Amino acid sequence: MKNNIRKISKQMSYVLRHNPDAFGLSLDAQGWCKVSDLLAAFKEKGTPITREYLEEVVDTNDKKRFAFSEDGKMIRASQGHSIRIDLGYTPEVPPEILYHGTAKRNLDSIFKEGLQKRNRHHVHLSPDLDTAIKVGQRHGKVVVPKVKAKEMHVLGFEFYRSQNGVWL
Repeated sequence: MKNNIRKISKQMSYVLRHNPDAFGLSLDAQGWCKVSDLLAAFKEKGTPITREYLEEVVDTNDKKRFAFSEDGKMIRASQGHSIRIDLGYTPEVPPEILYHGTAKRNLDSIFKEGLQKRNRHHVHLSPDLDTAIKVGQRHGKVVVPKVKAKEMHVLGFEFYRSQNGVWL
C-alpha cells in the first residue's frame, strides 16, 4: 500500500508540477486542477483511485507537496513547478538563516554561480537543518549551505513561504 501511495504521489508531482498534458489536464493560472478531473485522469490511465485515497496520498506526503483548495474541490502542487504558474504567495520577511540541502557534487557550482533555480521558478530553502538534510539526501552525499536570508531581504531579495513551509 505504501509503495502505491508513493507511486501515485510521484505521478501527481509530475502532472501537477511539470506536465499536466500527460494526463490531459488543464491547470488554472494558480496551478489548481479540479479534483474530479484528476481522479478521472487516473482512472483513464488505468490507475483508478478514490477521493479518500487521494486525501490519504496528500495527507501522508512527508513534504506536504500538495494542497486542496479551501472548498476541497481543487488540488495543486505547493511548489516546484517547471511550468509557468502564479502560486499567489506574497513576499514575507524570512528568518535570519535558511538552509539549502543539496548534493556535495553541486557545491563548486554553488560557490561559483550562487544558488540557481535551474528549471524551476524558485530556489527551495528549508527553515531548519534537519529538513534541509532530508532534502539533500535524495541527491547523493549531502551538504547544506546556509543562506543569510534576512541580509538578502534587506538587500531587496524577495522571499515567499509556501503552504508546506518551504521558503522560496
